[in-house]
Amino acid sequence: MGQLLIRGILLVSIAVTAAVASDVAPATKELASTGKLRIGVVSAPKADVFFVVKDADGKPRGVTVDLGDELARTLDVASEFFIAHNSGEVTDALEKELIDVAFIPVDDERRKRVEFGPAYVLFESTCLVLGSSDFRTISDLDRPGVRVAGEANTTTIRSVARVLKLATIVAVPSVGEAIDMLRSGKVDAFALGRNALAPYQAEIPGSRILDGHFHRTGIAIAVPKNRPAALAHASAFLKEAKASGLVRRAFDKAGLQSTAVAPAE
Repeated sequence: MGQLLIRGILLVSIAVTAAVASDVAPATKELASTGKLRIGVVSAPKADVFFVVKDADGKPRGVTVDLGDELARTLDVASEFFIAHNSGEVTDALEKELIDVAFIPVDDERRKRVEFGPAYVLFESTCLVLGSSDFRTISDLDRPGVRVAGEANTTTIRSVARVLKLATIVAVPSVGEAIDMLRSGKVDAFALGRNALAPYQAEIPGSRILDGHFHRTGIAIAVPKNRPAALAHASAFLKEAKASGLVRRAFDKAGLQSTAVAPAE
């Protein structure tokens, strides 16, 4: 009886393993056709739930790196990172299929170009200004002659352009350049996610983050168009990553204990 039970368990285990392999095979073909999972990430001077930093050896480190590595493990392939200056560059690379997956802010313009799965975090964008300015809210910026910087071709700068009709919108390639322009007075404000602005505010004496916001959205997992197996696997991965606490642990590892994980979808 005991041998029959063990044999039955082994047969079930083999069947489950075969089924899982069968399910993963189409996703692997679409998500890692080169034999690696190519993941788009965005670097900045300070890491947060979206931005990564580069170590001395050039390797990226941050929440999206951890999530990308875990996704690669579900496919049993190595991860390879494409490091961009902003999310617009990552979107372009994803649309051109130069990369296989990314975690980027969602907006209607991007939905036309890539496919989105679930969001892992929600955020709102606002502005950082110098203490010498008289700006207190987002609406205070909408004046002729006011210069507001934002990263080129991103969800945030598109929202800034929709909200501010009189101010001048200045597109810059990276967070680092925008912060330098703000410090030197070349722009009056820099638009970015509220949480992402906090460490820069701490470094610039007297600076403040404005009340109000340009938009609220999620940062979600994304894959190129016309890859249904890839989208299904990426979506299932992120749903499980939220439910299992994987995303929470990635936030905590990055020192982001107060940042909430996006709710289940």
